[in-house]
Amino acid sequence: MPRSFGYDSLSVSSDMPFLGPRQAMDLQEFSRKPKRSTSHTLGELLQRIGDSTTTSPTHPHLQHPSPSVPLLLSFDNLTYSVSAGRSFLPACLTRRTSTNTEKKVLLNDISGEARDGEIMAVLGASGSGKSTLIDALANRIARESLKGSITLNGEAFESKLLKVISAYVMQDDLLFPMLTVEETLMFSAEFRLPRTMPRSRKRSRVQALIDQLGLRSAANTIIGDEGRRGVSGGERRRVSIGTDIIHDPILLFLDEPTSGLDSTSAFMVVKVLQRIAQSGSIVIMSIHQPSYRILKLLDRLIILSRGQTVFSGLPASLPLFFAEHGHPIPPHEDKTEFALDHIRDLEATPGATEDLASLNRTWQMRNNPNRIHQQQKLSLKDAISASISMGKLVSGASNMDSNSVPKYANPFWKEMIVIAQRSFTNSRRAPELFGARFGAVIITGLILATIFWKLDNTPKGVQERLGFFSFAMSTTFYTCAEAIPVFLLQRYIFMRETAYNAYRRWSYVISHAIISIPSLIVLSVAFAATTYFAVGLAGGASGFLFYLTFVFASFWAGNSFVTFLSGIIFNLMMAYTVVVAILAYFVLFSGFFITRDRIPSYWLWFHYASLVKYPYQGVMQNEFEDPLKCFVRGTQVFDGSPLRALPEAVKLNLLKTMSKTLGMNITRTTCLTTGSDILKQTGVTDVDKWSCLWITIALGFFFRVLFYFALLIGSKNKRR
Repeated sequence: MPRSFGYDSLSVSSDMPFLGPRQAMDLQEFSRKPKRSTSHTLGELLQRIGDSTTTSPTHPHLQHPSPSVPLLLSFDNLTYSVSAGRSFLPACLTRRTSTNTEKKVLLNDISGEARDGEIMAVLGASGSGKSTLIDALANRIARESLKGSITLNGEAFESKLLKVISAYVMQDDLLFPMLTVEETLMFSAEFRLPRTMPRSRKRSRVQALIDQLGLRSAANTIIGDEGRRGVSGGERRRVSIGTDIIHDPILLFLDEPTSGLDSTSAFMVVKVLQRIAQSGSIVIMSIHQPSYRILKLLDRLIILSRGQTVFSGLPASLPLFFAEHGHPIPPHEDKTEFALDHIRDLEATPGATEDLASLNRTWQMRNNPNRIHQQQKLSLKDAISASISMGKLVSGASNMDSNSVPKYANPFWKEMIVIAQRSFTNSRRAPELFGARFGAVIITGLILATIFWKLDNTPKGVQERLGFFSFAMSTTFYTCAEAIPVFLLQRYIFMRETAYNAYRRWSYVISHAIISIPSLIVLSVAFAATTYFAVGLAGGASGFLFYLTFVFASFWAGNSFVTFLSGIIFNLMMAYTVVVAILAYFVLFSGFFITRDRIPSYWLWFHYASLVKYPYQGVMQNEFEDPLKCFVRGTQVFDGSPLRALPEAVKLNLLKTMSKTLGMNITRTTCLTTGSDILKQTGVTDVDKWSCLWITIALGFFFRVLFYFALLIGSKNKRR
């Protein structure tokens, strides 16, 4: 059966002017129920969701009865300002002047209301405060910075509740480029809808949402990006909206959803929003300048100018308002275009917009004098319960304690699985990044293998081994720099999804770590197999396994370190610069260029903080730990000095002289330097090889923990 949206009747009742007669009768009957039926906690009311969506035709998750639940979002006297004279220098270096403490008012005493079943649009020129007002209503401004009150059905509500019952669609379309439209919405459903809901019902809901958004023809098309052709701009915008309304929120906030779209695409987006509103949601959006067709879809307008309300009311009352202002709108002129152009002209004259704002206040008092006293018949708890009974707000509340508001729809392990599946699917279709890294590792390994081919056990072979180990271990860290764009490209998707509790931050961190391990294993095996046998390193099979483990530990620590930096540095070029610089310092202090006992005491801490130190020491000990293996015999002792050019007979005579002086017999085959001696000479014996391995692995986990705290602090999306 096809859906019908909107109210059943255009007539109104006296005590509820925004409802039709049948709705008023239903709600009056509802309000006459015994007190016992309306005394549930909010958690108990939300728990009804599990049973409220079990029976409905065709598209069971998007079918609601046409009478909507009376919800009223009111905001009064909202005022918000920021410091205009911000400085990038520390406070102790900044001179205290009047400009440093000057405040710029972004919202100035804004009041209004939005009802379910309607679209309220916030209009205005750039810089008028549209996005700021949307952020204020969506609780994206810190409470201590925002003055005024925001209530739902006359009751103040906490941030935790707002995250459950609302959704916020950002101006930018933040989507994974290699996922199809259907996959994008399905992954959103996995995040937003409870685990107890069968996958078949989730898929049915996604299919219904695709139809509602008008995306059927693009369902199997990838989203695309600058390098890959995908869906159109209008389709992309509707997918963005779909990912945030999959759980059917009661409140929907949108920041300029039509920005950058052609008139047809913009109209289709707003038409979708109208259907969402008529299904029982409160839709509040900012829009720069709506076309004539879009204006007909809007129910309420707020026009802002420099943070002040210069008009608030029905779109049909615009001509009457400006006629009273002395500037009537010509009969064939676009109403909003005329209004915005006129307001822009007024902004050029000091005090002119204040006069228009004063006229608006007078207009509001005359036409709606008792707005602030209008209260809904239903309490907030009862209204949310009634919305749930109509199929709204599919948030997994049935799994929560009766005295709590559900925060997340799924347990953490379910979130980790979905995050991993989505990342794997997106990466599998764009293998270029991993392919480039794999190619770099293989090419580097082949170059090292051919340069250091089959090293011997001579003094020169020892020096060449030291150079090989230093370069090989530093390579594992430098090739981890590819992890920088991985999170930076997903950062705003992560912020959007976690802002409204799609999943936990630490679920993302753990999943991000787990899905990186298979690729690190592949890189480790490729690099170790390419270099170990070709260079002729010692230890046999056990030595190779230990070398392979250390290569993997190095990749793990390097990947974790770079991931952490990408969580605190948001600029890609700056992140690359910082990573390369710090890794260079790590190599410098690793112990290869200067041994530990030669490093100045004030820099010794950096030696132990170096990520390259521990893998370098570990593989060195693995190579030279055999005390019976000799690397300098007899006349080879002269190879590191100018005496190496002397004839062999002269060298033997020198050995005889040295034997008499030292009181020991030194021949051509006498072992003078073993592996243990080399380890002592290079100063890599302060930490044993197993401790080096565990420290390297532990550093990887340490930087993952730091990454979590970076996300916890850096992903705060509230204005101050």
